[in-house]
Amino acid sequence: MDDVAGFANVSKPTVYNHFDDKEQLFAEVVQATADRIDGLVRLVGDTLSRADDVEKALTELARQFIGAIMQPQTLRLRRLVIANADRFPDVGRRWYKQGFERVLMTLAESFESLSSRGLLHISDPHLAADHFVGLLLWIPVNRAMFTGNYHARKVDLERYSQAAVRAFLHGYRFAPRGEASREGTQDR
Repeated sequence: MDDVAGFANVSKPTVYNHFDDKEQLFAEVVQATADRIDGLVRLVGDTLSRADDVEKALTELARQFIGAIMQPQTLRLRRLVIANADRFPDVGRRWYKQGFERVLMTLAESFESLSSRGLLHISDPHLAADHFVGLLLWIPVNRAMFTGNYHARKVDLERYSQAAVRAFLHGYRFAPRGEASREGTQDR
């Protein structure tokens, strides 16, 4: 609280006049980042909603998504929320639910739409959303979290984007062997 008061150039009692305790202050700081998540939700919906070329749309989404997530301020906030999850579990849960979970839900809805249009073969859109984001972010985000190096090279992020899209499409572009024929016989 002393640091916050010093940064704001006010007295510590003034800070406590606005925030009852450290948890409320922390929750307000974290909640103030919701606009970044709103941008990611719009990005997912806008990029995939009318896509006819799935590979092109997913590649564009992957590039923009990884670029947004790998911003140093976003990574620092993520690390801060994780580091304080035991002390302030409600803050972490709210941040996840209002942020990352919303992005995953929008991505799952988009995948379901692409699948219904025959552009992808996805029986579990929520799992497919988890797969896509995992393929895209697992290495660069964990590297940043464990090393504290928040400045990934653009060429590396491009490589992760392209590889994630290729792997995702390899698994979800076509029906697994025998599945299409089994589904057809169930309808009879």
